[in-house]
Amino acid sequence: MSHIEVITFNQRRRRYTAEQKAQFVALSMQAGSSVSAVAREYGIAPGLLFKWKKLMQEGGIVAVQTNDQVVSASEYQALLKKVKQLEQMLGRKTVEAEILKDALEIATAKKFISPIILSPPDSTRSDK
Repeated sequence: MSHIEVITFNQRRRRYTAEQKAQFVALSMQAGSSVSAVAREYGIAPGLLFKWKKLMQEGGIVAVQTNDQVVSASEYQALLKKVKQLEQMLGRKTVEAEILKDALEIATAKKFISPIILSPPDSTRSDK
């Protein structure tokens, strides 16, 4: 007996967790099962399930080859972006430190700042 499904409203895309995707792929890899059968049973497009299966197999191979964890491309890109931001921040701070160092040298040379102010407090002096 076949059934007909009538959709009378716009459906939103379903979002699947990584665990759900892994479960569907595992089901499709069981003996006597197929990607198409699992996709039909759970209402997933077969092409999408094939894609998940391929990604999991490739990711697993990469993880085994490198003997390390595999991160997603989006996570990798986010980390690269964060590194770039931190490098820029470090560059700005380095320039600021150089400017302050030069200003301090000029001020000391022109005697705008007393050398006494620049010396550490008595408690930290080593000449006691």
